[in-house]
Amino acid sequence: MNKKRPVNLDIGTIQLPITSYVSILHRVSGVVLFAAIAVFLWVLDASLTSEESFNAVKECIGGTLCQIIIWASLAALAYHMVAGVRHLIMDLGIGETLEGGQLGAKIALIVAAVLIVLAGVWVWA
Repeated sequence: MNKKRPVNLDIGTIQLPITSYVSILHRVSGVVLFAAIAVFLWVLDASLTSEESFNAVKECIGGTLCQIIIWASLAALAYHMVAGVRHLIMDLGIGETLEGGQLGAKIALIVAAVLIVLAGVWVWA
C-alpha cells in the first residue's frame, strides 16, 4: 500500500465541479423548503384563528421581512423544481456524459436564476 499519497484536508482549496455545486444546492433548497412549509403552516393557522389574527397576518405579509421570507421560499422552490427536472431528464438517459452533465448543470443554474429574479419581481411588484 502506498502511504505517500497526497492528502488535502483544507476544504477551502478543493475545486469541485459545477455538477457538485448544483447537487449541493439542490439538497440545500430541499431543506429550505422543508422549513418554509413549517413557517407557512404556522401563518395559515394564525390567519384562520380569528379575524384579528387574520388582519395581523395580512399586515405582516406587506412587511419587508415577510416578503424576503416569501421570496426565499419561492427561490428555493424554483431551484429545487429546476434541479429536479434536470434529474428526471438524466433518468431518461439524456445528459449522462461528463459534458452533458456539465451543460445540464449550467442550464439549470441559468433557468433557476431567471425564475428567481421573476419571483422577486412578482413579490415586490
